[in-house]
Amino acid sequence: MPAFPDVQAQQRFEALSTIFSPRSVAIVGASDTATKIGGIPVDFHRQFGFAGAIYPVNPKGGMIQGLTAYPSLRAIGAPVDVAIFAVPASRVSAALDDAIAAGVHGVVLFTSGYAEIGAEGATAQVHLADKARAAGIRLLGPNCLGFMNIRAGAYATFSPAPRSGRVAPGHIGLVSQSGAFGGYAYALARDRAIGLSQWITTGNESDLDFADCLEWLAHDPQTRVIMGYMEGCRDGFKLRRALAAAHAAKKPVVIVKVGRTAIGAQAAASHTAALAGDDAVYDAVFREYGVHRARDIGEFFGIAASASIATLPPDRTIGLFTLSGGVGVLMADQAHDSGLDVRPMPAAAQETIRTWVPFASPANPVDITGQVTNDTSLIERTARLMLDGGHYGSWIGFLAAAGTSPVFWPVLESLVTNLRRDYPDKLLALSTLLSPERRRTVEAMGCLVFDEPAEAVRTMAALTAFSEAFARTDIAPPRRSDATAPLPPGAQSEPQALATLAAAGIAAGRHRVVTCAADAQAAAADMAQPVVLKIVSKDILHKSDIGGVALGLRDADAVAAAFDTMMATVRRNAPEAHVDGVLVAPMVSGGVECILGARRDPVFGPIVVFGLGGVFVELLGDVAVHSAPVDRAQALDMIRSVKGYGLLSGARGRAPVDLEFLADNLVALSQLAVAAGDTLDSIDINPFIALPAGSGGGCAVDAVVVGRDPRPGVNA
Repeated sequence: MPAFPDVQAQQRFEALSTIFSPRSVAIVGASDTATKIGGIPVDFHRQFGFAGAIYPVNPKGGMIQGLTAYPSLRAIGAPVDVAIFAVPASRVSAALDDAIAAGVHGVVLFTSGYAEIGAEGATAQVHLADKARAAGIRLLGPNCLGFMNIRAGAYATFSPAPRSGRVAPGHIGLVSQSGAFGGYAYALARDRAIGLSQWITTGNESDLDFADCLEWLAHDPQTRVIMGYMEGCRDGFKLRRALAAAHAAKKPVVIVKVGRTAIGAQAAASHTAALAGDDAVYDAVFREYGVHRARDIGEFFGIAASASIATLPPDRTIGLFTLSGGVGVLMADQAHDSGLDVRPMPAAAQETIRTWVPFASPANPVDITGQVTNDTSLIERTARLMLDGGHYGSWIGFLAAAGTSPVFWPVLESLVTNLRRDYPDKLLALSTLLSPERRRTVEAMGCLVFDEPAEAVRTMAALTAFSEAFARTDIAPPRRSDATAPLPPGAQSEPQALATLAAAGIAAGRHRVVTCAADAQAAAADMAQPVVLKIVSKDILHKSDIGGVALGLRDADAVAAAFDTMMATVRRNAPEAHVDGVLVAPMVSGGVECILGARRDPVFGPIVVFGLGGVFVELLGDVAVHSAPVDRAQALDMIRSVKGYGLLSGARGRAPVDLEFLADNLVALSQLAVAAGDTLDSIDINPFIALPAGSGGGCAVDAVVVGRDPRPGVNA
């Protein structure tokens, strides 16, 4: 029995195991014709060796494909774990009533004609799901291709893909929101000799959704690697819970997520919304839980298959062995680009290689040259020296076309056998040409094989990322929380926003709001010169666009003139805006402008954003995104991950900013976002001036806080 974080997780797993690992299957709408939708699952269960009971259900009774048919589920008179509905939409409700009366645990609903056809179908789907839920029946579908438990021979599907040949039993579980993609993936897995444990399609997701299935696979003992095809997600909490379960089980997850949509209208009002749109949040969640997001089908299958074959490496170091100097450089470049550590061999080890082959290049890549033709033992001797002397976590050998040679094949087979035996904790790969049979032999020993050396290095980097993710101890299942400090609906004025930030423990700059030029002069006199003036209005979010900002004012006359000019300009450019006055604040200089942001994502809830700030932030788009809350370590990771980090850490002789102070403010913002809950729309702190240590740390000098009414259908 797998380990569970709580009793509820165990109960969810056991409930779905009854469906995805059934002991008995009924096919409602069963047909004697094996090529019809109602006949395919009967045929598959018989043909592929399902060991449990198979009950065809058809009002006519009699015999169907050599099995006794029953007029109803109730007439079976025996437990039914899962019932497959292969009937028209007009008959589904009656079939569900029959399933409820018969005590069926789960239903796989092939039938279409529900939410995918419009509002009327969506209403019918809701009623159907509500009825099943009230009876304790879990529902997969409607409008789905069902599932296959490959090892158990449970083929609850009408996909034609298995008719062209069965996929081999393996340890990769695949879940897809698209039936068509699922069928395509099954065929690809079969043709590429990739073994599957489970194959699940979710259709309209009236009950069981992508996250439910992924969480079940995370606990499934037969599944070691999870592949997922996603088009969208309605419940970010459940998806994060499922990804946390996979992380806890140390199961690599590879996902194709399509639909890189922009956040739309919100982007016009919020830097944070523009920078952390839908796709950026998915990326952030995937990174948080160590998910590899594949960008194409080749990568999708390549990474998952490799993760199911090989040992994950202990660290990012990689030893590159080659028979070609040029290919060695190619692999080294790719390793560098992928963030791997191509550290050189120790001097003593390099000298040993030179005694073997004086004209070899012994650093890393290690080019042993074509001398292996005269002495094939050089391959294994060098590999061992690299693994022992260089202590590399991963090793790859580029052997050109040696795999096609009858002379070299025994050498390669012995090499892999010996290295896997003596270095079980290392990630090993070969880049050479092998026949399909020989490739399977090498992969069966836990060594990866690639035709293309750069792809090999990229894949090894992905497996290294899995290893690093599984070593993290700061990942825990998400927790639902209610708003404990709700925000009022609508945009706050800048003084209100700064007060909200200060109350949350975020450093806010000193300021005063005035309504006349004389008061502006008096406020400036009390502050360190120079000062800045900014218009105060809830109706104006981007003040500089309409002349609502004046900078670097050094004397009373300049302050008064700027006040009068600003009020006139704003009245002309934004005549409908309600103006509360002008904010006077000291200019903060000598630091680095940053943006700290938060927003409520409609799927994943509160998120936080960090990047370099100022007017070019959206143009550069150099930001880090993370779900809220974050702790100091996570905040520091966000700060260090941006490309402009050198400006903060002291590049080119600059004084480094107080990173811990900056991180603490990001933590406080994340806590504010969580406390606001569903009343949060967005928070922009742009800029937050980060100052060197000993200079006060920094402060927010401009902020926009927007709350929302969380009631359905109410716009803030």
